[in-house]
Amino acid sequence: QVELVESGGGLVQPGGSLRLSCTASGSIIELDTMTWYRQAPGQQYEEVASITADGSPHYADSVKGRFTISRDNNKNTMYLQMNSLKPEDTAVYYCNAFIATAYVKTVSDYWGPGTQVTVSS
Repeated sequence: QVELVESGGGLVQPGGSLRLSCTASGSIIELDTMTWYRQAPGQQYEEVASITADGSPHYADSVKGRFTISRDNNKNTMYLQMNSLKPEDTAVYYCNAFIATAYVKTVSDYWGPGTQVTVSS
């Protein structure tokens, strides 16, 4: 069984910063691309940023230059450093990861429960 858990969300003023974390746990034998998605109220899911197993990042245009994605493969953890936050960044942020386990050796994607980020004065 695999579990993804996000943390680091909260309330921040415009222009502020937050750092999100996502940790994968379980009988993991392979941890591939990890991705942050977000969903604002009444909106569809939006891919925010992704990072491959070897650390290559990709960003949505809306967050380029403000957000930085990284990962620590030794800790099975992905991070999202969010700077210069705007009210339009308000959303529930979800972690997604492609993982193979000791029991399900084919790579499947897993989701965390999400963490709320609210940018407001």
